[in-house]
Amino acid sequence: MSASKYSAAFVSVLMASVAVLGLPAAPAAADPVGPQVVEEAPLGGSVSRMDVYSPSMDRVVPNKVIRAAGGGRAPTLYLLTGIGGGVDGISWWDDTDVREFFADKHVNVVMPIGGAYSLYTDWLADDPAVGRNRWQTFLTQELPAALDTHLGTTGRNAIAGVSMSAASAVDLAIQAPDVYDAVAAYSGCPWASDPVGVAMVSAQVIRGGANPANMWGEPGAAIWQAHDAFANATALAGKTVYLSAASGTPGAIDRGGLPFPPIEAIASSCTGAFASRLTELGLPVIHVNRPEGAHTWGQFETDLHDSWPHLASALGV
Repeated sequence: MSASKYSAAFVSVLMASVAVLGLPAAPAAADPVGPQVVEEAPLGGSVSRMDVYSPSMDRVVPNKVIRAAGGGRAPTLYLLTGIGGGVDGISWWDDTDVREFFADKHVNVVMPIGGAYSLYTDWLADDPAVGRNRWQTFLTQELPAALDTHLGTTGRNAIAGVSMSAASAVDLAIQAPDVYDAVAAYSGCPWASDPVGVAMVSAQVIRGGANPANMWGEPGAAIWQAHDAFANATALAGKTVYLSAASGTPGAIDRGGLPFPPIEAIASSCTGAFASRLTELGLPVIHVNRPEGAHTWGQFETDLHDSWPHLASALGV
């Protein structure tokens, strides 16, 4: 199934279903020397908030961090949230058992806060609505540099995202293939640079009041093609790739969430199409297509649990 076929309905569904959830935090004054942890605030047990200065965005980005159990050097899992960037109180931290699940696991779990409507990519220009976005630089260079030093990590990383950031996680793993050993995408739509893919990406940016031209320029430009997951999928060679989505049929897995069945059904088609693309290229992929699930945190929590053994193996834990 082509990207055009699987995502033709996505724009109208997204615009109708995704609420405006707020904007990234305003830039804050910080030490301009380089990326670094400028403040750490304990949140109980092995959990803390770590504020990391981003030179590329000239701002401090807060991160919820679960330190690895058992002490010593450990790998890192970067866990991205949905279209609201977590500033809206909707995130892995707020809506799942992420703290309890990773409490006994030898991995640092990092959950950045911010990046609403940014697609976690580097924008060509600052935007009046969403400001300066250099999330690819921050997530692939600055944040690992700061936390590898601060936490004493092994330098091995995985990245996972949900909904909007599922495609972002795939894109980041493609753009920085030497940074991540594994990637997981839960209920998202990996991007293509065809007209439907451009419309799908643009709809998410426009929903935040921003201009897609400030992100990657005019549709069809080389930078759009550079972020086409289908065209650049070979960059995932040698990585563990976990893709999951569900049918859109609500069920017991959706406990405690507001279902969005049309979005999840489309995500299932997107995910299946990208899994087929990887298989076509001879790249191994773990693809889970659940018979029930309607784009809720109950479903996403289950996906995180089920993907962890695969991510752990790639990280050597």
